[in-house]
Amino acid sequence: MSNSWPTSGIDLHLELDPATGRRAALEQALRAAIQTGRLAPHARLPASRNLAAELGLSRGTVRAAYDQLIAEGYLTARQGSGTAVAALPQRHTDSTAGRHDLASPGPRHDLRPGRPDVSAFPTAAWLRSTRRALGSAAADAYAHDDPRGRIELRTALAEYLGRTRGVLAHPDLIMITNGYVQALALLSRVLSETGTATIATEDPGVAFHREVIRRNGSAVVPLAVDERGARTDLLGAPGFPSVDAVEVTPAHQHPTGHTLDPRRRRTLIGWARSSGALIIENDYDGEFRYDRQPIGAIQGTAPDHVAYVGTVSKALSPALRLGWIVLPHHLLEPLIEAKRHNDRHTETIGQLTLADFIACHAYDRHVRAGRLRYQRRRDLLLARLHAQPGPLPTGFSVHGIAAGLHVLISLPAEGPTEQQILRTAAANDVGVGHLGDHWHAPGDHPQGIIVGYGTPSERTYPAAVDALAHVLRITHRA
Repeated sequence: MSNSWPTSGIDLHLELDPATGRRAALEQALRAAIQTGRLAPHARLPASRNLAAELGLSRGTVRAAYDQLIAEGYLTARQGSGTAVAALPQRHTDSTAGRHDLASPGPRHDLRPGRPDVSAFPTAAWLRSTRRALGSAAADAYAHDDPRGRIELRTALAEYLGRTRGVLAHPDLIMITNGYVQALALLSRVLSETGTATIATEDPGVAFHREVIRRNGSAVVPLAVDERGARTDLLGAPGFPSVDAVEVTPAHQHPTGHTLDPRRRRTLIGWARSSGALIIENDYDGEFRYDRQPIGAIQGTAPDHVAYVGTVSKALSPALRLGWIVLPHHLLEPLIEAKRHNDRHTETIGQLTLADFIACHAYDRHVRAGRLRYQRRRDLLLARLHAQPGPLPTGFSVHGIAAGLHVLISLPAEGPTEQQILRTAAANDVGVGHLGDHWHAPGDHPQGIIVGYGTPSERTYPAAVDALAHVLRITHRA
């Protein structure tokens, strides 16, 4: 029989085999739940009196079953603490191995790119905003919401993005998403609904984003990148494939670290206007410019042809899963329908909190503090890479404007390969990215190492940079 009752202090679902004796059936059900991991180590069990009442057994039968499993080592019992599952050695099944890999800690010196300093999350300020937001929230905040997201956050974002990024954003044209990946997936799906759409993406660029586009029905073609950013002059040129949209990172290209040249910005806008194509503007870390005021978003000069996408993943934390799209008018209704059928709406409590966090200017303060912190880290990285016991070997050079959370180190033509550096880095517990992951297709491409400076704590960051410099020097000598 199946019993799952909410009447005791601790709920426990058990299925007892009616063909087995009552005590034996209870022992078997508990033992199986522990062995399969359904009952985790240290999980509390109901008191024998409560479990007996729920299962229709005598209390003596339950106590005898508990005593037997305690004797076998499956359960533990302490006076005043009740009965709990013992801490058995973990079974390494395929499923547990996969979970372990996903949860495994990173390298000791974590310089992988695309990761902010989550240790600097403004917990106290976020809690204050949460209390204010929930204290004043209307009852409908706890119900199903508009697929575009809460009006409080869309209103706050319209003001903030206009003030800081030059975006022309009306709250009605803003949609809240679960980060950049969902935004890109929704846009790709809408573009492909009338047939297979083709989207140009930067080469090199983020491989996962290309896969997201393909999985949502659109084709991908490479758009070359050089020291002036994406080659927007190729769009519409003879020999270049016809595309319906282009995804670009104009403020700070990933992974090269370049910004889009002003002439190419104008060329991109002219192409979109003449062809009716869409520009997907990925402004993933546009707030973080260290040597001058951040360059404004392209959307501000062509709002009818740009879907502007941003998130809090770099400025606050990727754990929040909060992003936004500022949409052209003609995409609003199709995106609302796509969002409604994807997940209906993004969770509300975080939206309300972020709205307050922006409105009270705590977000501005946090971003400014982040700029100072990341600028110090970038400066230290460049200084240590060129310090004693000797500068970087000939052929290594650092690329990228003073912005964002990473730099690109190109490798000498006659020297170590990316894979050699990655192996040496792994042996020294240093985590970095490499350029080879970012090309659209294998080939004779330039090689490089992508170094992020967001993840390590302030205390451990200098040691991580020294460890990286050591890796580059010993790999070159080898």
